[in-house]
Amino acid sequence: MPKIKLTPHVIKNNLICPDGKNRQELCDTTFPGLYIEVRATSPGHGTFYLRYKDAQKKTCHQKIGRTIEITLAQARKRARELKAKITLGADPRAEAKREKQVMTFKEFADDHYMPYVKKRNRSWKNKESMLRLRILSVFGSDPLNRISRKKIHNFHTGLIDENLSPASCDHHIKLIRHALNLAVEWELLERNPADKIKLFRTDNKTERYMSDDEQARLLHILKTDKNRTVCLVILFLLSTGARLNEALKSSWDHIDKNNRVWRIPATNSKSKKIRSVPLNQTAINVLTELAKANDQGHLFINQRTGKRYTNINKTWHRIRKEAGLTNLRLHDLRHQYASHLVNSGRSLYEVQQILGHSDPTVTQRYAHLSTRALQDAAESASACLGDVLPKAS
Repeated sequence: MPKIKLTPHVIKNNLICPDGKNRQELCDTTFPGLYIEVRATSPGHGTFYLRYKDAQKKTCHQKIGRTIEITLAQARKRARELKAKITLGADPRAEAKREKQVMTFKEFADDHYMPYVKKRNRSWKNKESMLRLRILSVFGSDPLNRISRKKIHNFHTGLIDENLSPASCDHHIKLIRHALNLAVEWELLERNPADKIKLFRTDNKTERYMSDDEQARLLHILKTDKNRTVCLVILFLLSTGARLNEALKSSWDHIDKNNRVWRIPATNSKSKKIRSVPLNQTAINVLTELAKANDQGHLFINQRTGKRYTNINKTWHRIRKEAGLTNLRLHDLRHQYASHLVNSGRSLYEVQQILGHSDPTVTQRYAHLSTRALQDAAESASACLGDVLPKAS
């Protein structure tokens, strides 16, 4: 354990382990406790260490850095900082040990977050995909308590450069925020660094409403197309405002024809709550036609396979193309139904209840559709005033 004054010259020319030895320590006389470990396997290179005693008077060694990574001056500065902390009661080795015990984000995601989400969130596969494709490649190896707000912010901004939509970028941050909130709740983390990340919050809500002529073309196809079951699915969506999966998963025991009510169980509902949908005459007619072929099990059965439909995309794309509505989505039928309700004078509260919106602000998107109904209401006040003035030309 030679004691010498460490200099840049020594570091450049004397970091060679003596013959017959695997390692050697070169102790700095200028800063007691600082030394360079030289190993026979790495001639010309060494590693700076600080030797100190912990609270139990046990000799400990704290790595500072390799000689090819930091200069002697930087090593001495770091050693002084460490020694000052040790004097105040800190223990670098104990802190490093605790740091190693903190799980990485990937370990947390695999062992805690995803098992929790899989039992509570129907869209867990989307979350798993976001983690696998992008999030874990950036944060996976980071200890939970080392994930910085700046790194999350840079990740969020970088997603735009990958040509993701602003809404998709926000979904990634919402996932990280939710995961780290759970880590805080489970006392695995003191604070959530994703809390104050500003989202893009781009309004990507789009509603496509059919004109009377477009709706007439679609209805004509639905009456005449050979694939009757899929046509009945589409007509059922248009007459109930239901979501596609709610319809495809529904069974005859969910239908109360006497009271003209369709009860959607919590397992099929997006809100995870039981809800009741009133059945108008068009919906009843659809059910009557379906019952001619089958009145047991699921409503919409694929006659070729004998099993319920799980999607109707291929036939829907053909039907909408024939109707000249290539940009119309199946979900737009739900918006179309809402527009019929609003323009018939029904209140937004009624629309909210029928569509099953848990939050009334979601229903507010249809407020602008009530212009015609409001105009009719305004005209009723005019009628009460009578012919006070000559009619405007």
